[in-house]
Amino acid sequence: MATRIAYAVILLLNSIISWLMLTPWALKKLERLTLDYMAITCHGKQCYGFVAVQRVNFALGLFHFALATLLLGVKSSRDGRAALQNGYWGPKLIIWLAFVVMTFFIPEAFFQVWGKYFALAGAMMFVLLGLILLVDLAHTWAEFCLEKIENYDSKAWRGVLIGSTLGMYTMSFAMTIVMYIFFANSGCAMNQAAITVNLIVLLIISAISVHPVIQEYNPQAGLAQSAMVAVYCTYLTMSAVSMEPDDHHCNPLIRASGTRTASIVIGAIVTMLTIAYTTTRAATQGIALGSQTSHLYSKLGSEDAAEHGLVDTQPSASRREMRAEALRAAVEAGSLPANALDDDDEDEEFNDGHGGKDDERGGTQYNYSLFHIIFLLATCWVATLLTQNIDFENAGDFAAVGRTYWASWVKIVSAWVAYGIYTWSLVAPVTMPDRFGY
Repeated sequence: MATRIAYAVILLLNSIISWLMLTPWALKKLERLTLDYMAITCHGKQCYGFVAVQRVNFALGLFHFALATLLLGVKSSRDGRAALQNGYWGPKLIIWLAFVVMTFFIPEAFFQVWGKYFALAGAMMFVLLGLILLVDLAHTWAEFCLEKIENYDSKAWRGVLIGSTLGMYTMSFAMTIVMYIFFANSGCAMNQAAITVNLIVLLIISAISVHPVIQEYNPQAGLAQSAMVAVYCTYLTMSAVSMEPDDHHCNPLIRASGTRTASIVIGAIVTMLTIAYTTTRAATQGIALGSQTSHLYSKLGSEDAAEHGLVDTQPSASRREMRAEALRAAVEAGSLPANALDDDDEDEEFNDGHGGKDDERGGTQYNYSLFHIIFLLATCWVATLLTQNIDFENAGDFAAVGRTYWASWVKIVSAWVAYGIYTWSLVAPVTMPDRFGY
């Protein structure tokens, strides 16, 4: 957990630095520290704006790409390369900062192409991955509750499932009403269309999830999954209409905001925190991508165990004690050299060599390379979100994050894509029954 938090903190710091690099505010503060004696420039050009943001995020992306390559194929902490993931924080921080400095020696033309094409493509992949994991989470949550209800006939879990479903539908309709009241006035055609489409599709997927044909091929489908997808997509739509520019007087939040600088700063920090959290969850969840090692082994059923006479209970002595006793007996019998007892200390399953518990000796909890690839895509998303359609000339000291029509449309279309992915997850067992084991 500490490792994942550390990488999330690095992404958060990198994102905040990138945001500060959008405008000359930070550079002016640095110049003021030198009593205006030193003018900070990059090869005679400005060190802020589009290219500066791309440089900083490219450096962190390169850092994660290098780690993804070096950690390719690591299956457990027994692999010496696993220490690169969980340790060496001092050298890794130095390398990251060195990459940042190095990018300022790369010509601007490279980052113009990188930002407009490659970073944009990576950002879209990051958004799509998040939507896939959302749908997977919805199914996992509902199936988990149903399993508890079926196995234990639990009234508590039945209440949790029903209550959460009703609660999420209530929030969805409440947000829809709020959007119609405040963001769908006359002349706000874009908002009216986005809100109406979201409401219609919400009702459609709810009806599909309980359709008799869908229930026949996938009995675990239902309103619980639809509610989670609906509340998230409604939230995306509300976020889109509440963050769009106010040039058509369709966003009263901008006009009603108190201190503009404070609202921009708080909004930016909250956005960066959300991205860091989402990235870490997506990078370690990996359920939809099949990256969890915990599913590599299946549990032996009691029937099979009885049939084959296999032992399926834990002996009273621990594995470590049994192994140590067997090694001592082998050494006394002359079958093994005396230093075998010393070598056993290096193979302890629960000792990481630093006095802590190593829970990845048998297998990593997540795919290390995939973890860093997702963080690489996250840097592309941060760079694209910060720079796409930003008016640098009128940004002031701080640029508002995501307050563009581009960002609003990305959220609106993302909601539609999420609905589409979820609908396909319902329809797929009907159209391809052989590939699903319901």
